[in-house]
Amino acid sequence: MLDLIKTFLTQGASREHRRPEALTLQIAAAGLLLEVSRADFNVGEDELKVIAEALKQQFGFSEEDTQTLLELVLAKDEDMVSMHPFLRMINDHFTPEQKCRIVEDMWRVAFADHSLDKYEEAQIRKIADLLYVPHKDFIRAKLRMQEAVKKS
Repeated sequence: MLDLIKTFLTQGASREHRRPEALTLQIAAAGLLLEVSRADFNVGEDELKVIAEALKQQFGFSEEDTQTLLELVLAKDEDMVSMHPFLRMINDHFTPEQKCRIVEDMWRVAFADHSLDKYEEAQIRKIADLLYVPHKDFIRAKLRMQEAVKKS
């Protein structure tokens, strides 16, 4: 797994891969979640914990695999120029329900510190639009996460 992650992060997603490995898609999802955490220019520990939990729940990653992925993506984060390879991979291979789940996970990341930064919200809106997630699903996910934050 470690070799596949390193290959993806160094070479990027290739258009030649018609059916990418599941891990490649999972890396793309992790990349988008990290984009939300970076939006307010402060990647907090709470946000990283939420991202790790989302990866474990959605993809069944082990604790070790999750930490390895996050460390590598964060290390490579400064060199990343665009999130569009991630978006393309997800748009080509995820179902509408899976895309909605990513948007909900992005809201979880944004609310991890119990506040919503305007830059985080703008980033989620941008990504949701680029994933072709209907606005009603975008709003529903936001409201669910706001309610969860109020209860905690």
